[in-house]
Amino acid sequence: MQLDFPFHFNQVGHTASTDENDHIRNLIEQVLFTNPGERVNRSTFGSGLLQLVFSPNSDMLVAATQVTVQAALQQWLGDLIEVQAIEVANGNTQLQVTVHYVIRRTQEAQATRFTQEV
Repeated sequence: MQLDFPFHFNQVGHTASTDENDHIRNLIEQVLFTNPGERVNRSTFGSGLLQLVFSPNSDMLVAATQVTVQAALQQWLGDLIEVQAIEVANGNTQLQVTVHYVIRRTQEAQATRFTQEV
């Protein structure tokens, strides 16, 4: 079992834990929504995804976001997952990112969608 993200306590007052699949999903979320420079002693951690939200919406932005996200996931989680595809949709008030990946340890394919209000 791994610590759940965000950190919280369960119903009996112990530190909440989660299974491996949810833990990996939590790690992906942390990489996606952390801006480089936010973490002490890991100044390059993150993808800078939220900074791209304020750029003009275009096909070039979607392509750049896909490359940026895939590179960040490979750098920080490449030993845990193999990224298969990244889908990005930038709406008026939401940014949606879908990550298709395979968990290396189990060879289990997963797809997870993350939505951020902007």
